[in-house]
Amino acid sequence: MEKRAVKSMVKDEKLIETRRSQIIKSAVTLFKEKGFHRTTTREIAKEAGFSIGTLYEYIREKEDILYLVSDFIYDQFRVRMEEEASSNLKSLDLLHLVISSYFKLVDDKQDEMLVMYQEAKSLSKKSLPYVLKKELQLCAIFEKILTRCVEEGHFALSEKEIKAAAHNILVFGQMWAFRRWALRSIYTIEEYTNIQMEFIMKGISKNNK
Repeated sequence: MEKRAVKSMVKDEKLIETRRSQIIKSAVTLFKEKGFHRTTTREIAKEAGFSIGTLYEYIREKEDILYLVSDFIYDQFRVRMEEEASSNLKSLDLLHLVISSYFKLVDDKQDEMLVMYQEAKSLSKKSLPYVLKKELQLCAIFEKILTRCVEEGHFALSEKEIKAAAHNILVFGQMWAFRRWALRSIYTIEEYTNIQMEFIMKGISKNNK
C-alpha cells in the first residue's frame, strides 16, 4: 500500500518539510494532553507558532495531521532500527543490539508512541491500513534477525514461532510507554531492558534443539 499524499498549497518541498515538522511536534504535544478529537486545528497552529491560515497551506483537513504524525513516528522507529540492524555483528549479538536500541528508542519517544496508539483509531479507513503496515515493517526487522539466528543454529523456531517472537519483542518494548506510570517507579530503562531481554531469550531458548 502506497503512502497517501497530503496535498499542500506550497510548492517549496524544503519549506513543506519544515512546517510539517513543526505541525507534527505541536500536534503530539496537544494530542497527548487532550486527545485528537478535543484538539482543534487552531490550537495546533498556535502551538506551532503560526496562523490557522498558514496551517491550512500545508494540510487540507485535520485528519491529515494525525496521518502525518503517525507516518513520521513510524518512520523514526524504522530508520533507527534499520540502521542498527545493518551492523555486521553476528546474528545473536545483533538481536541483542537491536532489541536494546528499540527499547531505548521507545524510552526516548514515549509521548509519540502513546499518541500513535491512542489515536490510531481516529484515522480514516484509507489511512489506517497504511499505518498498520508500517508496524508490520518494524516487526519484520526482528523477524529477519531471528531467522538468521535460526539459520545459524542458535534457536529452533518455526516460521510462525519467529513471527510470534517478533511481535512479543515489539509489545515488550511498547509496554515501557503504555505502563510507564508504574514501571518507571521500579526500573530504569536499562534495568527494564535487561529483565525483558532475559525473558525474551529464555522464552526463545526453550525451543533450542
